[in-house]
Amino acid sequence: MGREARKVAYGDDQLFKNDTGLVIFDMLECYRSAIEEAGTLPRVVKLVEACRRAGLPIFFARADHRSDGRDFALTMSDTDSRFRPWGPKNKPPIVPPHGSGSAMLMPLRELDFSASDFDIPKHRWSAFAGTALDVTLRSLGITTILLVGGSTHVGVASTAYAARDMDYQVTVVRDACHGFEMQKEFFLDHVFPRMCRVRTVDQVIASIVP
Repeated sequence: MGREARKVAYGDDQLFKNDTGLVIFDMLECYRSAIEEAGTLPRVVKLVEACRRAGLPIFFARADHRSDGRDFALTMSDTDSRFRPWGPKNKPPIVPPHGSGSAMLMPLRELDFSASDFDIPKHRWSAFAGTALDVTLRSLGITTILLVGGSTHVGVASTAYAARDMDYQVTVVRDACHGFEMQKEFFLDHVFPRMCRVRTVDQVIASIVP
């Protein structure tokens, strides 16, 4: 895309099935309780149904680890996901709660995952790190991705950063993302607008060109 074409694109929210894909991040059975509590599932289902009707490809980026934990990230942190310091009474896990192949690591049944969708098992936060996502998007001619799921400040954010650095157009769908409220709102209001587009489910659906 030339520089002049990019200038036109900045003010254009239209989404076309030949170059747009929906990436659903960690909407998995093991996270069902948190997702249902956040209330995002019905909105994601609505977006999935709209994308299917329009012929947009759907990519399910989902956590997947060996049951023995040998593919865990090696990077050390100060705290767990709830910011509780690691220590003798709170030791970092060495194996995952659910190993590869577990039904708990599959997409929520309401999302109707099927062979026509793209399964993207991942071992790190970003849906691009060590996965087939980039090569699959490029083979399909996808240049724009819609991002939903959670956690917003973890997997969604790391995927958005990676996508931007690879020159994808990114739209984060704000009411289809979940996570800790303070971090979620901070990223949606103060981080993502600087690096990509932020839209609601209804805005995205209205932008899909039949």
